[in-house]
Amino acid sequence: MTELKEKQEEILEQLWVSKNEKNKLSVTYEVLGVQKNSEEISLLEKEGLIEKDDEKVWLTEDGNKRGEKVVRRHRLAEKLLVDVIDVSGKEIHDTACKLEHFLKEGIEDKVCTLLGHPKTCPHGNRIPPGSCCNLDVKVGDKYVVPLSNLKFGQKGKIVFISGISDKNLQSLASMGILPGAKIVVKQTFPSYLFGIGNSEFAVDKTVADAVYVRIEKD
Repeated sequence: MTELKEKQEEILEQLWVSKNEKNKLSVTYEVLGVQKNSEEISLLEKEGLIEKDDEKVWLTEDGNKRGEKVVRRHRLAEKLLVDVIDVSGKEIHDTACKLEHFLKEGIEDKVCTLLGHPKTCPHGNRIPPGSCCNLDVKVGDKYVVPLSNLKFGQKGKIVFISGISDKNLQSLASMGILPGAKIVVKQTFPSYLFGIGNSEFAVDKTVADAVYVRIEKD
């Protein structure tokens, strides 16, 4: 898969939104902000991602799939900026446009997992799901369950965090309580105490219900 430039990805994003959310199958060059014979349009056509005539541009099947990935990255970037980094206003969109270009496949799924597989961006638009968004996770005899289901002494790895406030999510991220971290449960009452490396953290049941862990067998 050829790596696209930022402007090319923006064009695919505009075309995907137009087709899939506004029911407009084609877009004029004027709306896209490019010339008919521009480098960006020529390269997208060469890659088989768009087709065009003298007035309009539209996505091919491959272009639609590629455009969906760009939209997913952009909206996840917006969600990350708002929920974790606490960015607001016009900076959300502008910064997300820059950030999305660096969220390569694999990294975007880690961001999605960190955010608890959000369904919508801060503007209320749908975030196209990825392969990481199947919450019914089962790998062999390893299960993903809330931290609150674990017993004293059980070990596991954090898989995703879901259904908590932005404030709590920011707090967990700042402490390093993130997907991929290995934990061991050291107490379940009156609060949930667990260790990550040499550090220990105490959380209430609301947070323990939101932190999903893949249990490690002894």
